[in-house]
Amino acid sequence: MRQRKNREFDSFKTVDDVINLLKSQFTNRKLYIKYAVDKTEININEYMDDKSVMVVTDQDYKPDGNIVIYGLSDKYVEVDLDVLDVITAGYFKCRIKSARRALKGRRDLRFKVNQDEAVATNFRVSKHTIDLSGFKIPTSIKVLLDQFQSSNSKMSEIVKVDVFETDVKDPIFSEMRKTGKILFIPDTGSSESYRAFSEDFIDLHQIYDAQLDDVIKKYTERGYRSIIVVPIIYITENESSIPFAYIQLVSKSVNFGIEKVLELKDHSFKLVDRIRDANTILIPVHQPIIDISRGGAKIKITDSDLKKYIIKSKGFIFDIVFKLQAPITIYGDIRATYADEEKNIFVGVDFEGNSSRKDEMKRFYAVLKPMEAEYKAKLIRQMKAKK
Repeated sequence: MRQRKNREFDSFKTVDDVINLLKSQFTNRKLYIKYAVDKTEININEYMDDKSVMVVTDQDYKPDGNIVIYGLSDKYVEVDLDVLDVITAGYFKCRIKSARRALKGRRDLRFKVNQDEAVATNFRVSKHTIDLSGFKIPTSIKVLLDQFQSSNSKMSEIVKVDVFETDVKDPIFSEMRKTGKILFIPDTGSSESYRAFSEDFIDLHQIYDAQLDDVIKKYTERGYRSIIVVPIIYITENESSIPFAYIQLVSKSVNFGIEKVLELKDHSFKLVDRIRDANTILIPVHQPIIDISRGGAKIKITDSDLKKYIIKSKGFIFDIVFKLQAPITIYGDIRATYADEEKNIFVGVDFEGNSSRKDEMKRFYAVLKPMEAEYKAKLIRQMKAKK
């Protein structure tokens, strides 16, 4: 099993606390071995007087001195075991070293669904992980920037589209890369034009201070009349913003207005969309949803192409199609993955976050509500039958 997100844990203070938890909550619940290549179940066969435990698992599993086991009751739990003795293949005597429990439990009721009730389809996944944090820009992105510059060369006398250098020496570009703010100088001959138009703009009075007169002189000597520089900001899969490139317009004949800034900003958004589209592949296969809740789902991935891309992804957009309902588009943030014996991949995804459109989520909750009620009623009937 591969955990994708760091959890916050509360550690158990004593071995007795761990044993009490295991006896009370995991006698009938499954435990698994963390970091095993395939999802491997493990059972506690006996609790010994010396507080060690006898565990049984797949006979092909070979421990490396210690085993980390995990399970889910009201909250996710991990237990570290030291292997004291290998009794036989798959049968070990272990000492409980430490244990921890997630601070946050599962917030929503999760229940199993049949394939005729709901399926996952229309997966939009990234072909490659675009990591711009080190400003190592893929060639494909540079090509798109060059194409944009070429096709928009008549927007002004000087049009430049380029990536920020790793070692930014220009103070304007340095500020833009750090803050994502816009440079707008409507009239290079006016000192007031170098002040920030609003908090979204760079204030050259603050950057250059006493040297501003030299900057004004340099621009006017070059015949520059008006300047706009808009950063191109890429939103990563974990929703962090990275200004990695810019669009620059320099006019020698007219003064730009704020409408030109807004037009250029719109171009920057479309450029980012083109970058994302160029790196995204649509795989319209139907994949079974194993279980689902308001906050997430477990999806079984059987398609070979989808396996190849999802295993490297941090998240993906896909449609959930409930019976007799229009598709609901959702962003799934990958929490965990594991494979079964048939090499299928099970993906645990979290729906919560800004990536899922609010209207879609409202529709999703509306569809799920009667399914939750039916599942709760079923649980109550089962509990009554046992009594």
